[in-house]
Amino acid sequence: MKMKLLLLVGAVVAPTLLHAFCGFYVAKADTKLFNKASKVVLVRDEDRTVMTMANDFEGDAKDFAVVIPVPTFIEKGQIHVGDNSLIEHLDAYSAPRLVEYFDPDPCEFRNFDTFAMSSTRKAAVDKDHESALGVKVEAQYTVGEYDITILSAEQSGGLETWLKENGYKIPSGAGAILESYIKQKMRFFVAKVNLEEKEKAGFTYLRPLQVAYESPKFMLPIRLGTVNANGPQDLFVFALTRKGRVETTNYRTVKLPTGMDVPLFVKEEFSDFYKAMFTEQVKKQDMRCLFTEYAWDMGWCDPCAAEPLSNDELKKLGVYWLDGGGRISKARPRMSDVFITRLHVRYDRAHFPEDLVFQETSDRENFQGRYVLRHPWQGEAKCDAAKKYLEELPARKEKEAQTLANLTGWEIAKIRDRMNLTAPPEASADGKKWWEKLWK
Repeated sequence: MKMKLLLLVGAVVAPTLLHAFCGFYVAKADTKLFNKASKVVLVRDEDRTVMTMANDFEGDAKDFAVVIPVPTFIEKGQIHVGDNSLIEHLDAYSAPRLVEYFDPDPCEFRNFDTFAMSSTRKAAVDKDHESALGVKVEAQYTVGEYDITILSAEQSGGLETWLKENGYKIPSGAGAILESYIKQKMRFFVAKVNLEEKEKAGFTYLRPLQVAYESPKFMLPIRLGTVNANGPQDLFVFALTRKGRVETTNYRTVKLPTGMDVPLFVKEEFSDFYKAMFTEQVKKQDMRCLFTEYAWDMGWCDPCAAEPLSNDELKKLGVYWLDGGGRISKARPRMSDVFITRLHVRYDRAHFPEDLVFQETSDRENFQGRYVLRHPWQGEAKCDAAKKYLEELPARKEKEAQTLANLTGWEIAKIRDRMNLTAPPEASADGKKWWEKLWK
């Protein structure tokens, strides 16, 4: 019976124009991009902390030594040697990512009396809109190469509308079939393909050390690491908590710039883009803050740079409060008992004279470092909408160039060259308007 249902739904909701509605994950920027980078996982609940430390030590293993201040006496049983693959997975899951969209045919899109919504706008209106349609998104998962949505509906008309608005083509006569399943109070399993790159990343770190202890102090000692450091260092902190986002109390915590449209050539240079962008943001903040790169419920992701960690993996990192059965809240579908905060800091002794002191907040708002490629529609202007679209396209590309220059500090003239753009009439090659240089 289940197989028949899946086959029937697959025939009813064959995806079409998927590119017009969904952004596909195409690349991520992980910790391996930085030569001098340490990674620490902090599992925190009340006064209990499990700290997993991976260092960027290079050289003969016999020369390795580490000194780690801890706030309480540590017994032998509180020390463990962990698995690097767990940190690698956590890094991949939370890494800043690049996604791409493809503009639809302006004429065809208008003829179907629908429109593409940006991810920001769609997220803001989806909940109320779905409620008005009588459609409820009960859960969303990523399984293998598919993004799965579990739906329930009150009537077939609303479900048909939801499916059409989300890029599915509904054949004639499907409404009656959908209605019959709705009357039986069945749910609907909806799948879309998720394009992910599988990276075979090999860490060069020693196996990480893990320490479990109890203390009211929620902190991370970094000062000893600056004693023999040759210049600034990068540190990634992955905090796993129950309530919500983690931030520092003795330094500012700033969200990484996110959601910007960038030129298409960034796809082939995402690593260089991310490193330049982070360096520029550190410079703008005078190297005196930590950056939030990711904050998300571990039960799901969108888009997924990697699968969420399993309960078994989380337990190995020290998330002791998970029991069997998944720990997904029935009151809050998709919400798990584990929230991840990814923090990135570049520090030295002059700018970070104190150890990092953290606090857990109740803020569970999702955040990710996410950058967008928008492929222009290619075609003839056969309608007024297409003519307007093509007229506005140069301004959009110029805005992308300006955004990239602002994020990275790269020269705007070189960016325009890469995009085959000319400077707009009101601006010179250095980005300044003509009258800005009159009386200099």
